[in-house]
Amino acid sequence: MKAKISTPTAHLSCLLWGLLFSLNLFPTQCLGDGSSPDSPSYVSPGSLISQLPPVLPARWLNSFSDPEPNFRPLQILHSVPAQMANTQSLTSLQNIGLGGVVINVDFSDYLLSQKNWQIFEQALKAAHQVGLRVWIYDEQGYPSGAAGGLVLKEHPDLEALALTYNPSHNPSFQLRPAYERTHASNNYHAAQRYPNLIDSHAVRCFLEKTHDAYWHHAHQWFGNTIEALFTDEPSLMAVNTGPLPSQARDRVRIIDPLNNDLLPLPSVPWIKDLPQLYRNRYKQDIMAHRSSLFTGQDQYDIQVRQQFWALIADLMAQRYFGQIQDWAHTHHIASSGHTLYEESLLFQVPLYGNALKAMLRLDIPGMDMLSSDPQVIIYSGGITAQLPASAALFNGTRKVMTEVSDFHQWMNHKKRASLAEMCATAAWQAALGVTEFTLYYDYRNRQPNDYRAYCDFVGRLNSILRPARLAPKVLLYYPIYDIWGQYLPTAQKLSPQSQTKKLRDIQNSFFQLCRQMTTNQISFTLIDHELLAAAKISPDGIKINNHQFKALVLPAEVQLPPSAAEVVKRFETAGGKVLRAQSPQSQLDFAALNNLYSSGKLDTPNDKIIVGRFVREDRNILIVVNVGPIDFADNLTLDNQLNWLAAHPDTGKIDLVKPLEMGKIKLALPARSTLILIGSP
Repeated sequence: MKAKISTPTAHLSCLLWGLLFSLNLFPTQCLGDGSSPDSPSYVSPGSLISQLPPVLPARWLNSFSDPEPNFRPLQILHSVPAQMANTQSLTSLQNIGLGGVVINVDFSDYLLSQKNWQIFEQALKAAHQVGLRVWIYDEQGYPSGAAGGLVLKEHPDLEALALTYNPSHNPSFQLRPAYERTHASNNYHAAQRYPNLIDSHAVRCFLEKTHDAYWHHAHQWFGNTIEALFTDEPSLMAVNTGPLPSQARDRVRIIDPLNNDLLPLPSVPWIKDLPQLYRNRYKQDIMAHRSSLFTGQDQYDIQVRQQFWALIADLMAQRYFGQIQDWAHTHHIASSGHTLYEESLLFQVPLYGNALKAMLRLDIPGMDMLSSDPQVIIYSGGITAQLPASAALFNGTRKVMTEVSDFHQWMNHKKRASLAEMCATAAWQAALGVTEFTLYYDYRNRQPNDYRAYCDFVGRLNSILRPARLAPKVLLYYPIYDIWGQYLPTAQKLSPQSQTKKLRDIQNSFFQLCRQMTTNQISFTLIDHELLAAAKISPDGIKINNHQFKALVLPAEVQLPPSAAEVVKRFETAGGKVLRAQSPQSQLDFAALNNLYSSGKLDTPNDKIIVGRFVREDRNILIVVNVGPIDFADNLTLDNQLNWLAAHPDTGKIDLVKPLEMGKIKLALPARSTLILIGSP
């Protein structure tokens, strides 16, 4: 169903548009959908002539009507069978609306079979001929970094390391491989030993085995047909992620035998040169204070942990994500992918040190969305999308990737997501900044017309929003620095219950603020202590790169490092708005934050309505999404100094909008529907 905007209007016929076009007032496309003269969605001809509406440039209209391949989703195929590596088969993917594919050389005899490479090259050539975009998936299954086991087969000494702690044993500290009970052995692809991603040699070997092989076989397609590399859930491994469900465990291959008698112990990631690196940076001996990584709550213990995890974060960003990004740039493509446990601050410490910092080294930072229930944003989806979108914003780039599927619906209920659920899931992600949709939906088990409709929908979202820039005015502090100080490794599966009350309060407050601002229609961006410390204070607010922010929100219990605290103090002194949560349950003055925006505020905030704010060519843009299962109606503010258009990504139609008095419209959004509102320059 199409969203409705009620205004005192009448239908504007294509005949009148033709007259206006003949006077060169508008592009040559009728913006109406041919509904009856009593339709409530159009500005009357008299109003239109006296106050011209914001008509879009022809390239906007053409792209929205029929989105180009670069705006459309990519299907994750992995290996392309020989019988499909031809133009006819790949054209069939275009016919259901896809703009590209994510592929890799076949997993059998991975990276070594010349026959498989020949098929891969045939598929690339066919994709180039039909005009499909190509991303390369960089691993045999996942997690990325192992080259299908070839890295450790050649260099077993490069396996991921964990420093373990057992105070009842002498010695208390031991180094051992990070394998049993980690994500290396508890994932849905295979149990297989894994390289150490903070070892530069291990990552170089991964690049030589995988990336250099793709360059050797397909260099002529890099930078034209091949756009990006996709790295999937690489991590440092030194944490107990818990077992797989029993029904899944039996179906997962065990490549490297598991020692189930190995005593589970608290652990942290390690690399042989870490003691020297720590000494060089902090002029201290980490070996003398290793116990502080596992226990203790005095200020020195907290300082040791904060220093250690800051170093780990830098190593992960530089040695893994940085090396891949450097390789990609040298070979004329982008680096992309997503991390593990994007939805958990707690897991981000042992897996990455700082997930936001890691994503800053991706040209197209990404996320994993395994559920196509659009209401997931109310619970955990917001933080999952905000991390990569914030990284892209601070990098000065625009593209953000999602790996999206209805995995949870199928695993839990043996039910596929409906077209409406798929579209609403795409729309809320687009509202938070996502642009590149890589799909694990099974297109073979869906109606071709439905899949085409979904791909058209995504293409229309991107045709308007990808060339735009996100326009948040609020910063939410990402408290990884505080989590570092409180994090205590545990032998059992990592959970909030294993941690201090202060850590739980910080994490709960952060997630609660993220949810509350999202469901109060407040656009925001995440910022960590390092980005905040580097920010400039201007009369217009906090300035980072070319972005200005008017307010900063701090979760409960956080203690900023001095460099960041000084910036916040200067911001407040200059009149900036700083809101501090007093507890995880604090209700902040969200109305004051919402009032920072001239458009996009509901009379009554609703947790089923997601609003994204953008600017493109001096035009303000709102995307409004109803993620709920029932219809919605309320007043929505629009800047009454502007004229507005309403674009419907489900149909490709564009209506004229005239705000009521006081700069509001009566918005009616059917269940799972989306509306894009575009202001005049």
